[in-house]
Amino acid sequence: MKIVRRVGASPRERGSTTGQTCPDIFELSNGDFAVIGREATGELDHELPSDAARADYERIVVITRETLVRAKHDIPDA
Repeated sequence: MKIVRRVGASPRERGSTTGQTCPDIFELSNGDFAVIGREATGELDHELPSDAARADYERIVVITRETLVRAKHDIPDA
């Protein structure tokens, strides 16, 4: 599995001058997506709806609204 491309604007394009601790989205060679974001499992786990579940190896990650909105045009429809 490898990173194929960034999805959306780079952190610098979104106004980050340091490039540190910036959320990001990447498309992987197998078609999945990888997300860099703030780990918030402890904060949000109890907020999950009753029909949602998280495996022990999964984490809830938060990205900014701007990160996802600016990635929208790069996300394939299918």
